[in-house]
Amino acid sequence: MKKLVLSIIALTFATSTFAQKAFDKYIDSDNVGTLTINKSMLGIVASMSANEKSKEARDFVDLAENINEIKIYISENRAASTDMKQTVKSYLKKSSMEELMRVRDVDAQVDFYVKSTNNDNVVSQLFMFVTGIDSKSDKTPETVLVTMNGKIELDKIGALVNKMQLHPSLKKASEKGK
Repeated sequence: MKKLVLSIIALTFATSTFAQKAFDKYIDSDNVGTLTINKSMLGIVASMSANEKSKEARDFVDLAENINEIKIYISENRAASTDMKQTVKSYLKKSSMEELMRVRDVDAQVDFYVKSTNNDNVVSQLFMFVTGIDSKSDKTPETVLVTMNGKIELDKIGALVNKMQLHPSLKKASEKGK
C-alpha cells in the first residue's frame, strides 16, 4: 500500500513537472513575453477584492484563494508562435488533459483543456491556448498560452478572465462557455 501511495505521488509530481519544463524554454526568450503569478500575489489581489460586494468579485476571491500559480506566455513573433503551437501539441499528446471547449471567432481560436478531478466542476489544471489574435498596433497575429494550477472551480473562471482584463476574444470565449 505504501508503494502504491508513493507511486501515485511521484506520478502526480512528474506530470506537473513535465508541464513546467515543456514551456520553460520561453522564459528567457526574446520573442516571448512571460508573466508568472504565484499564490502569494494572487492572495494579495484577492485580499484587495475581498471588500467588493458583487458576485463576480466574490467568485474571483474564492477562485484566487485556491490557485497555486498562473503562467502566461505571449508572442507576436511568427517563428515563436509556430514553436509554441508545436510545443503545445506535443505537450497535449503526452499529458492527461482533456479538451473542455474550443471557440473559433473571426479574430482568434481559443482552446481550453483541463486536468480533471473527481468533481466535475473542479479541475487541477486549466490550460488555454489562443492563436490568431490580431494586435491593433501592427496586425501581427498574437499567440497566448495560459496555464493555471490549483483547485480550479470552472464556474468561477469567468470572474478571473474579467478581472485580468484580457483580450476581448478571451472574454467572448468565457461568455460562450457559460
